[in-house]
Amino acid sequence: QVHLAESGGRLVQAGGSLRLSCKATGRGFNIYGVGWFRQAPGKEREFVAHIAWDGGNVHYGDSVKGRFTISRDNDENTAFLEMSSLKLEDTAVYYCMARRADPPSIDWLQYDYWGQGTQVTVFS
Repeated sequence: QVHLAESGGRLVQAGGSLRLSCKATGRGFNIYGVGWFRQAPGKEREFVAHIAWDGGNVHYGDSVKGRFTISRDNDENTAFLEMSSLKLEDTAVYYCMARRADPPSIDWLQYDYWGQGTQVTVFS
């Protein structure tokens, strides 16, 4: 069993940067693939980025490519999402998810665990 807790979301001005963290407790996180997803009001959950257990197989959604960076520190059982050049349309609740199977997936339904989410609000 893995429990995930996202943090770092807040109000941020457009063009700014933000770093989200995903702290895992429980066993096995260091061999799980991790994905970040987001959901804006009235919209479907959207793939943001994923990373394999060993830091490989990094992949980004088209809307964030070149602006966001996913990473992980298995010694600290934590995954990160560095966001820069934030836009109004990045406003959403961001979820961290973990998947036992390999490789990671762009489909959130393929994940086994996820946290409560953290709110990111970008203003002009």
